[in-house]
Amino acid sequence: MKSTANALLNKLEFPVLLAGLAIAGGLWGLVELIEVAHATTPHAFDTEILLAFRHAGQPDSPIGPPWLEGAVRDVTALGSTAVLALITTATIVYLLLLRRPLTALFMFAAVAGGQVLSSLLKFEVDRPRPDLVSHLVTETSLSFPSGHAMLSAVTYLTLGSLAARFLPDRRTKVFVLGLAVLTTVLIGASRVYLGVHWPSDVLAGWCAGFAWAMLCWLAARLLQRRKVVADSD
Repeated sequence: MKSTANALLNKLEFPVLLAGLAIAGGLWGLVELIEVAHATTPHAFDTEILLAFRHAGQPDSPIGPPWLEGAVRDVTALGSTAVLALITTATIVYLLLLRRPLTALFMFAAVAGGQVLSSLLKFEVDRPRPDLVSHLVTETSLSFPSGHAMLSAVTYLTLGSLAARFLPDRRTKVFVLGLAVLTTVLIGASRVYLGVHWPSDVLAGWCAGFAWAMLCWLAARLLQRRKVVADSD
């Protein structure tokens, strides 16, 4: 048994093992957070963090200097449907111009699949937006999971992984992937600051988004290994 396990581990490359762990951890986190969302009363974790972004006793007054609210709105726009659709379309057109149609198809499938998954989860969980604090932007859709958090994770991580394939050294690859993760984290945090999501909504979006992005990455890697998709299309 031990020798079989060692042989299996030797065959697995570290990035593949790491992606598998990310998928498993993301799915586990999502399941746990769905239970939180289904609770009849908000979890203390949600209420304490949400109120921490407001002045004590003033749920309509966000913390920070006056300019911060506008800056947070700008950050949250990076995860909006319009901006993500624009970035995805521009990337697909660019890949088609480079004559990489299968990579363009992969990009479309990753983002479109993430959008479908996000909509299905919202419909299934059916969690309303938080009413504990005022909303600093107008939202009409359901709350769980955060679509901004989930789709920004899918889009920016997929873009980062695609870009990393063409970068010359490890430091630039780490920088690009780190920037993708940082952007995703900032977008998710902005949703809590603006009062339109419970923190558990954002965590669920990150869990689902990271898991989906890693699953797409593994699928692309497998197709390349089996020469269904060539590295250069």
